[in-house]
Amino acid sequence: MATATNTNPRVACQCGAITFRVSQPQPLALYICHCTECRKQSSTAFGTSAVYPAAGMWPLPAVQQAKLGVWTRISDRGTTLECYFCRACGVRLVHRPLLADGTPGPTVTVKAGCVEGLSLEGARHIWARSAVVPVPEQADMGEPADVEGA
Repeated sequence: MATATNTNPRVACQCGAITFRVSQPQPLALYICHCTECRKQSSTAFGTSAVYPAAGMWPLPAVQQAKLGVWTRISDRGTTLECYFCRACGVRLVHRPLLADGTPGPTVTVKAGCVEGLSLEGARHIWARSAVVPVPEQADMGEPADVEGA
């Protein structure tokens, strides 16, 4: 089981009210998502997400949970996504997909801009058919396999 250690990268919202460490040093996957939902959420041309195992990181301690708001939506794939944001500054931090039976999935997606020191090298461009900016020709343009909530 993954455990968030003091050496794993730190996640922080813009105002610093929410801070925690990811569950392992490197994400399982990195995505630059061009879907319309990520564009709205980020208020820009795309969203960036880093996928981590939920175990050892989520749920956050109660003191951090109390500072979070949650917004729930149904994705295009029909998955329920819990979208967590800082109540103080409004920054979206984490998406947690729920399985069909309502139980949490094994991974969470952390908004990559909130992960300190994270490089987007090797990130996959997904949902590029709705991109509003040029996508690099050499980019891996695949769709996410089994990861929801990018």
